[in-house]
Amino acid sequence: MTDTTAIPATAGHQDGRFANEDLRPVPPEGRTWTTYNFAALWVGMAHNIPSWTLASGLVALGMDWKQAVFTIALANLIVLVPMLLTGHAGPKYGIPFPVLARASFGLRGANLPAMIRAAVACCWFGIQTWIGGQGIFVLLGKTFGGWADVASVGGRPWTLWLCFLLFWALELAIIHRGMDTLRRFENWAAPFVIVGALVLLVWIAHKAGGFGPLLDQPSKHGWGRGFWPVFFPSLMGMIGFWATLSLNIPDFTRFGKGQRAQVWGQTLGLPNRHQTPN
Repeated sequence: MTDTTAIPATAGHQDGRFANEDLRPVPPEGRTWTTYNFAALWVGMAHNIPSWTLASGLVALGMDWKQAVFTIALANLIVLVPMLLTGHAGPKYGIPFPVLARASFGLRGANLPAMIRAAVACCWFGIQTWIGGQGIFVLLGKTFGGWADVASVGGRPWTLWLCFLLFWALELAIIHRGMDTLRRFENWAAPFVIVGALVLLVWIAHKAGGFGPLLDQPSKHGWGRGFWPVFFPSLMGMIGFWATLSLNIPDFTRFGKGQRAQVWGQTLGLPNRHQTPN
C-alpha cells in the first residue's frame, strides 16, 4: 500500500460552495513536505510566549519542576495520538480538515465544525499577534526609549497598536504567499528559534543566579492526595492547548511526502513541545 492516493482535483462537487483551491486535494507531486519540514513547523508553533506562560503557570500552581514536566509530557503524548491519526488523511488523500470532516458530518454539515475551528483559530491568531506586537513594543522601547510615553488609544499607547499592526502585517505577508512560503520560512526560522531560546535560557539563568531556585523549589502538594486535584485540571489545560490543532492537522499534513514524513516529523517535534517552566 502506498502512502499517497491520487485524487483528481476535479473529483467530487465542482460547485463553488463546496470546492475551491483551498479545498481541492493536493496532487501527489505537490506533497513535498519532509520530516524536517514538520519538525521545523512544530518548533515555530511551540516556542512562543503563550506556551511558556502556560508551562510556567504549573509552577505557580504549586508544582515542582518534575511534576510540571511530567504533566506537560503526558499531555503532549496524549494529544500526539489523535494528531497522528487525523493527520493520516493528509498524505493519503491530500485533503484538508474541512473536507475530511465531510465523512462524519456530511457535505453541508461539515461547515459547522470547520467554522467553529476557524473561530477558535481567529481568536488564537489575535492572542499570538497581540503578544508578538507587545514583544516588538518592548524591544523598540528598550532600544529607542519613550515608546510608552505617548498618547493612548483605547487605554493603550498608540505605539503598541502600531507594533500590533506591524506584526499582523508580517504574518499576513507570509501566509498570503501560500503554504510553500510558510514551509520555507519555518525551515530557516527553526534553527534560529532554537538558538534564540537557548540564549534566552542562559540569560534568564544568569539573571536568576542559576537554576537552583527553580530546581530546588519543593512541591506544595507532594505526590499525594493534594496533588491530583491540581494535576488533572492542569493536564486538561495542556491538552486543550493543542487539542484544536489535532482536528485540523490535515491542513498541514496534506502537503506531506508520505506517512513517514508526518509521523516522524510530529513525533520528533514532540520534545520541542515539552516547554520547561520558567
